[in-house]
Amino acid sequence: MYREKHMTVKSHHSDENILPVRVNLPVFIGSASVIMLLGLLTVLFPQGSQQWLSKAQLWMADVFGWYYMLLMVACMIFVFWLAMSRHGQLKLGKEEEQPEFSYLSWVAMLFSAGIGIALVYYGAYEPLDHFLRPPEGEGGTVQAARQAMAITFLHWGLHGWALYALIATALAWFAYRRGQPLALRSALYPLFGERIHGWVGHLVDSFGILVTVISMVTNLGIGALLVNSGLNYLFHIPQSTHVLMVLIVVMMIVATLAAVTGVEKGIAMLSNINVGFLCLLLVFIFFAGPTLNLLNGLLQNTGDYLTSLVGRSFDVYLYGKARQWQGAWTLFYWAWWVAWAPFVGLFIARISKGRTIRELILGVMLIPLGFTLAWLSLFGNTAISLVLEHGQTLLGQVALQDPPMAVFKLLEYLPWTTITAGFTVVISFVLFLTPVDSGTLMIANLSSIGGTASDDAPVWLRVFWAVMTTLVCAGLLYAGSFSAMQTAVVLCGLPFSVVIVLYMASLLRDLRDISVQPGVAQRV
Repeated sequence: MYREKHMTVKSHHSDENILPVRVNLPVFIGSASVIMLLGLLTVLFPQGSQQWLSKAQLWMADVFGWYYMLLMVACMIFVFWLAMSRHGQLKLGKEEEQPEFSYLSWVAMLFSAGIGIALVYYGAYEPLDHFLRPPEGEGGTVQAARQAMAITFLHWGLHGWALYALIATALAWFAYRRGQPLALRSALYPLFGERIHGWVGHLVDSFGILVTVISMVTNLGIGALLVNSGLNYLFHIPQSTHVLMVLIVVMMIVATLAAVTGVEKGIAMLSNINVGFLCLLLVFIFFAGPTLNLLNGLLQNTGDYLTSLVGRSFDVYLYGKARQWQGAWTLFYWAWWVAWAPFVGLFIARISKGRTIRELILGVMLIPLGFTLAWLSLFGNTAISLVLEHGQTLLGQVALQDPPMAVFKLLEYLPWTTITAGFTVVISFVLFLTPVDSGTLMIANLSSIGGTASDDAPVWLRVFWAVMTTLVCAGLLYAGSFSAMQTAVVLCGLPFSVVIVLYMASLLRDLRDISVQPGVAQRV
């Protein structure tokens, strides 16, 4: 067995830092080299790389837009079928095993790993952008307001969470029921057999690290921009490259410390703090804003989203300028979800041992989703109401011209602005940490060998990837080419989408095999 041949460490609970840990050299060297090369080229040639990446993104949207739309629908249908089928009752682990984390901590980590800082960044900005610059029709109207919220719900709704649930289920199944390593390659075993331990597996894991680092760099940049905007709003600290550099270093030091402490301590604690802070801010918006309007809005937004779900899932905006809008928004989101999926799925699998397939899928699909849609509805409707019904056009202008400032400008129209803006800065800082430290942990796990599926990589490897991410992000921001990396996220999502299709085929084949031979499913 692969695990027996490469076993070099014991559980990380005991002597992880005493016994040597073997690094998966092909994955480690290959992924680190490619990341450094891409980061260096982007920093040295910022304008040329941005132009090339932009052209590549437009080409991808034109040629593969239909493919992304079908992929997201197929994933959503597959995971719902899997949860409702007889396979849903199968446990991800031995039959007598209990979940490692409490339900509350598990849900908190699901949410924090899957959303992060982007929810605060886009909460008021995206609905206002769709309201003022809709894909079709006139902006600034009542119809545009309803369409804006339905589109925002689409981008943050069932499609993306289905992707996370699919990858997490596949990885957890093959790790905890089939005895494979907890790695991206393992879910391909039914299709490739022992070849997953060779170049095929190295390629999959290396590319998973690549897209995760690029996603983390984007997340780090968004977090720094948001915190910098908040500090500028509160204390007039300039929005400059030097301030961003300081913020990036501080944020990554704290995130690295959390990753070093492991899942049980640092990440679980941060996740619980995240959810508590977000709930407090959401409750404040609900009572300080137009409460009755927000209640009606949540009901209407949910109805508009559900009734338009099928149509919008297949809408490729065949004619007119809306095709460009779709490439910049919907297809960007689909590719972004795909790029985030490797590390989020791997992390969810890491914390879900002992739960059933149905519990994992429905937990991922419904619990964080409900909070996410409530957040977007309250922030989005508050912002749109201020512009549409109260004539606060300046809020809309700020959202279009300076997206990170939108949430702070929104708080200006509510009571206790200074306190809530300061609290939002704290939330932005803390909320940024969990996806980054969990991402660092998962990258380190992918580039190491040894231990059981529940073991984590050594501390030095986690620190290495944290430093690597920080250096790449700092270099891109300093060179003024951060938007190039955001475009790269979209492009990297395309090749990994092929792996997602293979995951569905692989998991389906293995589950069908055990339905024919039930005894096989009991082997771990």
